[in-house]
Amino acid sequence: MEEISLHYAPRETGWIEIICGCMFSGKTEELIRRLRRAEIARQNLAIFKPRIDKRYSDDHIVSHSDERLKSIVVDSAAEILSLSAGAQVVGIDEGQFFGPELVDVCESLATAGKRVIVAGLDQDFRGKPFEPIPQLLAVAEYITKTLAICVVCGNPADRTQRKTHQGERVLVGAKDIYEARCRKCFVPPPD
Repeated sequence: MEEISLHYAPRETGWIEIICGCMFSGKTEELIRRLRRAEIARQNLAIFKPRIDKRYSDDHIVSHSDERLKSIVVDSAAEILSLSAGAQVVGIDEGQFFGPELVDVCESLATAGKRVIVAGLDQDFRGKPFEPIPQLLAVAEYITKTLAICVVCGNPADRTQRKTHQGERVLVGAKDIYEARCRKCFVPPPD
């Protein structure tokens, strides 16, 4: 992933960056990389994760490769506004768990001059758009789509295959419940 070109980086304004893709595609890893670079640049950071995501840590964003950064745990997107008042850069992991209010929160933060970086699934386990990520894609200045490797055939994967029969849309898990699949090998569940 190329860094934002200095010739095209916004000046004296905020912006939204979205990192999206399927599970195991490196979204959180890329989010952590960008946030670490902002730390090196001595920018003030506020990093958030939803309380529902306790897979690897209660108070860190953690990639599947075990890279981690301390984060603030929140129950709703609305909390992010007040908790990021002094930040120049706002990182949000697992954006799909925050619901539609995340779009307005990100817009408010960017309008206030902050760099907002959100990582999240763009499709659910049925292969359908996973709100609010598609809406964020429409208003973001920068978009990165990450791909995994299909566990069946080795092709680039952009789908998340659920290996269990639970039907609820939100089911937090990792390799025990999900795997990356390409378009050809993805099998949508029956409705």
